[in-house]
Formats: sequence, structure tokens, C-alpha cells
Amino acid sequence: MNQLTPILYLIHLSVCSTLLAQTPAPNTDKPNIIFMLTDDLGYSDVSCYGATKVKTPHIDQLATGGIKFTDFHTGASICSPSRAAFLTGAYPQRAGLYMGINPLRTAHWFLGLNPDEITIAEHLKQQGYATHEVGKWHLGTEPEFLPRKQGFDTCYGMLSNASHSAEFFDNDQVVYQKTPLDQLTKLYTERVTKIIRDQAAKQEPFFIYYAHNYPHTPYKAGKDFKGSSNDGMRGDIMQELDWGVGEMMTALKESGVAENTIVVFTSDNGPTNNRYAKPYRGTKFVTFEGGHRVPFIFHWPAKIKQGSQADTPIIAMDLFPTLSEIAGAPLPTDRVYDGVSIMPILNGQPIERSADTPFYYYNCENLQAVRRGDWKLHLPREEKQLPFWEGRKGFGALKKPVLHNLKSDESETTNVAADNPEIVQQLTELAEATRGEFGEFMQRGQAQRATGSLFPELPVISHEKDWSMIGDENAKAIMAERLKRHPDFKTKKPKTKKPRTKKKKKAVAPAS
Repeated sequence: MNQLTPILYLIHLSVCSTLLAQTPAPNTDKPNIIFMLTDDLGYSDVSCYGATKVKTPHIDQLATGGIKFTDFHTGASICSPSRAAFLTGAYPQRAGLYMGINPLRTAHWFLGLNPDEITIAEHLKQQGYATHEVGKWHLGTEPEFLPRKQGFDTCYGMLSNASHSAEFFDNDQVVYQKTPLDQLTKLYTERVTKIIRDQAAKQEPFFIYYAHNYPHTPYKAGKDFKGSSNDGMRGDIMQELDWGVGEMMTALKESGVAENTIVVFTSDNGPTNNRYAKPYRGTKFVTFEGGHRVPFIFHWPAKIKQGSQADTPIIAMDLFPTLSEIAGAPLPTDRVYDGVSIMPILNGQPIERSADTPFYYYNCENLQAVRRGDWKLHLPREEKQLPFWEGRKGFGALKKPVLHNLKSDESETTNVAADNPEIVQQLTELAEATRGEFGEFMQRGQAQRATGSLFPELPVISHEKDWSMIGDENAKAIMAERLKRHPDFKTKKPKTKKPRTKKKKKAVAPAS
């Protein structure tokens, strides 16, 4: 081997030192972030929140190793608007995506989260984060609205509910025409753990938005989990989901990044069966507490005192400002955010939001309830204002306001409106002001940003039952574009739902 002369060696050393100085050091200060969003998981669906028929030790460990929140509310009681709230930091009504997107509906297939919205993925990407989406998207299925148009480097999973679209994607490639539901948790777990190991090897911070489809129906348990719970197939898939969380945490530990990785665990809305929402009333689809109040766990070993519980009310829109502060990313100044950072709570301090700041329970376009402090007022509403998905699960049409005190009546069973007329009046006035800002049925609000649409010049029709309001010419243009994009789709004219009418009782013939 030729030896360098002392002078050449010094020159060689100097050049190498200069090159090393010009190479940016790996960004290891910023924490990695995994935001795990389950689907239709209720307040009492995991052990640490009261479940007794399933065992969720790995999710429970997130709580015992972090902070468990008892008064967390999602931005909506259905999938799409709830996801929009998490990703944008705004009420779904403000962000323009307040309806449940279903690609099979003529009134919805061309809608999605507006590309002009700034998602938390886009925001973190500006701070050097690698961004990945794994799971269910459900914010629009046309190319203009897909994850990689919203700040994600990669996407893996389903674009919608399995009952809406069965395809499974790896970026633009269709991996399965019909997703094998009994392998879904395994597929997601393998991809999430691979991303963790790959990103850890690169020594760059990563953000994974892990939006699991379960326990939303349809579901199937993997062969190793069939019959493993005391709650049928639903319990089996819950225990398999928990297994996946354990595999994810193991990958973090083995990759050496567990201490400085934030794991947030929550749900998009309540369950379809109230037994999984106890002690609260209601389910998904409605604005009782059971539709909005779900588990929320914040796990960050490097910074959080372990095993604490927080009873301070927090909301889905708090996630964006919280993660922004942690990543050192100032909030954009060209838009309004409806949440605040919960970092003070993580440090044992009160948050900036006043206890009197109201929370608004919208159901699609219809403002149905207002909460301020412990008081919650359910607002009067007409049948025509109700979204079709509400069905018979909520109040339905309501002629007079209904007031509950959530501190003494968490199950919302006792109407105390007559005893508290001043509270009713105050919350009613708040509701009226908010309708002007965020809108109401068939009425755009002054503060609403545009809904993502392939036809931005046309009005947004949230409900198939109101399709006739779009106009014949507009309807033809929408149908023509759909056939152009999807030649195999069978066109159907939307059905106009007739108002409910009470059935007349049949006369009973006298006994002979």
C-alpha cells in the first residue's frame, strides 16, 4: 500500500474535514411521531378505559407509560370530517369537509379534502420529517385528493371503507383488488414496523399517520386470533389490533428510537354499539357524548411523566398545534386554527384555552349541540336538517332545547333546561353566532374554507336526498365526468328521500 507523504496526508485530512463539515448531520433532536387513529373505537373499548371482555395490554402500556386523557372529543361523529379535523387543526366545517365521503354516492364521489388545506404531514415535512400514511384515508378517492397530494411521501392501505371500495394500494399500485380483511392488521403492522426500522437506520425524524380500519365493519380476525376474546369476532380483531401495537413498540425499541418517539392513540369517533361507549350515551353518527368522546393516549418516554391521567377537556383540533410546537414549526398565519397546544398539560401546567371556551357539536351541516364547561345544550332542529346517517340513534327532530350538566349527568338523561333558562339563552346565542361562521343546513358560513371538489364552481350537496338542488345541467356534467374517469361505473340517479310521515293506525275490528 502506498503511504501518503506528511504534506499530502495533511491536505487529504483537510479536504475530508471540509467535506464532513459540509455534510448536514442527521437530525436526531426532533422526536419521531406515530399518530395511530382507530376507526369506530369507543370510550370503553380498551382495558385501560374499562373494557372487560377483551385484553389490550400493549395499548394499556401506552397509557401507563404516558398520559391518559378522560375528556377528549373528536371533531365529528363520523369518519371523514373527524379525520379532516385531526389533519388540519380546524373544525371540519371550517376546513370545508364536513360530510362523510362515499365514492359510491353521486353527490360525494368528486369531493375530498381541499389540496389548499395544510395538513400536519405537509407542516412536518417542512421541518425535515419523512411522512408516511398507513391505513384508511377516507378524505377523497379521486387522484386530486390522495395522500401524496396532502404531504405524505408514501401511502399504503385503503382509500375508503371496505364496503365502499375493496381495493388495497401501495402508493399508486393496486396490491389487492379485494382486501384480505383477515390479513389487514398483519399487513399494516408489517409496513409500520418496516418504516420504523428503515427510518431509524437513516437517522431522520419520521411521522407515521397510522389509520387502522378496525373496529369499523366489515372485519375479520387473523387465524391466530380467532376465538381469542370473550367478545366474538369484534373482540378478536381488537386483541389482534393490540398485538400490532405491541409489534410496533418492539420495533421502536429494537431500532433504538423508542425513548424519543411520540405515540398518540385515539379513535375517529364513537362505536356503533353503545355498550362500547359506556358510561356515555349514544354512538357514532350522533352528538351524544358516546359519538364524540373516545380514548386519547399521549406516550413520549423522553418527556412525559409516566402513568398520569388528565381530566382537562381537549379536542381533535389540538393535535396540529401540539405537534407543531414539539417539532418547532410555527403555525401558518394565513388561516385560523381551532385548537391549542396541549404541551402545558404534558408538563403539568394548564393549557391556554379557557374552561369557558365552547365546543360545537356539528353533524354534517347541522349544528346540534354546544358545550361550555360542564353545560351541554342540544339545539332544536328540523327533520330536513338531519344527516341521513343519524337514523334513529339520536334525538331526531327536536322542537325545544335540551340541557344537560355533564358533571352530574354524564349519560345525558336529565333535561334541566327549565331550571336554567339563563344557561339555555347564553348557549343558544353562541350557537346562532357560530352558524353564521360555520354554516348550517344548505347555508355556507362566512368562515368556511372551500370544500375540495372537481367542480369548485358548483354548490356542494352534502346529502344524496338533496341532490335535486344541484340542477339538471350540473347533474349531467357531474355524471359525464364520472363516466369519463370511471367507464365501468353504472350510473344511477340519486334517490330523493321523502319526509317521514307517521303511519296511521289501522282500525281494529271489534271482537265478535
